[in-house]
Formats: sequence, structure tokens, C-alpha cells
Amino acid sequence: MLQLTGDNEKNLDVSESVRRPGVWKEISFGDYICHTFQGDCWADRSPLHEAAAQGRLLALKTLIAQGVNVNLVTINRVSSLHEACLGGHVACAKALLESGAQVNGATVHGATPLFSACCSGSAACVNVLLEFGAQAQLEVHLASPIHEAVKRGHRECMEILLANNVNIDQEVPQLGTPLYVACTHQRVDCVKKLLELGASVDLGQCLDTPLHAAAKQSSVEVIHLLIDYGANLKRRNAQGKCALDLAAPKSSVEQALLLWEGPPALSQLCRLCVRKCLGRACLQSVHKLHLPEPLQRFLLYQ
Repeated sequence: MLQLTGDNEKNLDVSESVRRPGVWKEISFGDYICHTFQGDCWADRSPLHEAAAQGRLLALKTLIAQGVNVNLVTINRVSSLHEACLGGHVACAKALLESGAQVNGATVHGATPLFSACCSGSAACVNVLLEFGAQAQLEVHLASPIHEAVKRGHRECMEILLANNVNIDQEVPQLGTPLYVACTHQRVDCVKKLLELGASVDLGQCLDTPLHAAAKQSSVEVIHLLIDYGANLKRRNAQGKCALDLAAPKSSVEQALLLWEGPPALSQLCRLCVRKCLGRACLQSVHKLHLPEPLQRFLLYQ
């Protein structure tokens, strides 16, 4: 935080890239001073940011009651709502939203408050943001909340986003699909849930599949999951390599891949065929087939 006292209060240097036409307003908080625009505003990190980041609800509400603009942002366009969500402080986030905080405001790096909530793993913050109109599915140039949730292993946040119509197979440049990210970071719980919910098992990053990612990370458990859900062992990436080519010689990963190289069992082929016909509605549709319970459980990998 930048502390300004004495003569320095009037000498804050703001670059031309930050200055925008408007009416300047100066707000002081004890020894701290913020220079803001009325309507559209920029500020150094303010006491409102600090209160939100530390989860100090009473202090935050006091500042709001005193007329502090809830949409003050830092030079990187970080808002108090970003700070509250990054800290997982749902009460502060809700107070800011109720006072008019911009729910979809993005930082210079394209991170929204929803992204911050997924970063912290706060399912409560994710829910309250969506309640106030946060966009669950963002443009490609913005940081993707679901990819961040998966990367950090926050499965509950991931499931909430998917329940709000986020594309389960959204491929983001440099990251790939959520399943690919989960395999890259060895988030087994997320891998399993994504596959259960119908993620395409062979969609990754460009020509690299989730199985390629699992082989690179030497993740035997993930490899078994992917192959069980029908991953193609022969699929080659841009370098012409299949997953087996990426496995370390004589490693457990190589052994696991070699074990699955033969033709799959007829029961496995039938399961994959039925699931493919049912599509992503498989979880809901299997129970409508009126099959014996053991067969239903088999189709659902239970």
C-alpha cells in the first residue's frame, strides 16, 4: 500500500495510460489518500481493498456507509470484490455486491471476481457471484474460472460452474480443455467427475490428448481412468507420438499403457457404445432405460 503524507499528498504521479478524462475527486482515509474519478475511477490500493482482503466486514460496511466507491480499482484494475473473493470472504463479497460492485469487472490480466473465487476455492463466493449475475462462461481472452478451479483441484467450484451451463469441453489457448488441465495437474477427483459428467475423453490441447498429459506426468491412476472411459491409446500428437511414446522406459506408466494395448473386453465396448449413444445426458438417461440395477451401475462406473 502506498502511504502518502505531508507534501507528498499532492505529488502522486499517475502515468498517461492511467489518466482518463473526467472529474477528479480526492478521498482521504487517515494517512492514506486515493485519487479517483467520479463515475469511472482509479485508485491506489485503498482501505476498502484491505478490509475486503482481510474479511473485516464491519470495517468494510463502515467505509461503504461513509460513501466510499465500491468500484475503486487499483492500477491493475483489481477491485475490492476481487480481493474479497480471492480471500474467500463471502460476507464481504455479498456486501459489496449489494452496494453495487461490478460483478463482471476484469483486471488487466482478464481475471474476474468469479475467477478469483475459483482460485481460492470458495464455493460460497462462486454461488453468490452467480446469484448477482456473474458470467460463468467467459470470452476466450478472459481468464477462465473453470480452468482455474480444475487446476487447483477445487471440484465443488467446478461442478457449480458446469451446473450453470459452462462448456465442459471449452478449449482455451495455452491451457486446453478442463479435462486436459486436470490431467496435467493430476487432479484425480476432477478428472473422475469430468468424465462422469460427459467430458470428451480425447479432447485436450490441440492434438495433445488428456492421455498424453497423464503419460507426461506419470499419473497411473489418471491413465486407468481415461482408458476406462474410452481414451484412444493410438491417438498421436503434433509430434507424431502416442501416449506410450511419452512414458518413461520401464516405468509404471509404460506398464499400465502396455496392459491396455490389447483389444478391450466386449463388456467394455458395449458400455462405451451405450454411453456414446446417450451422450452427456448419460447420468440422467441410464435410469430411464429400466435396466437391472447391476447393469445400471456398470454403465455409470459405480
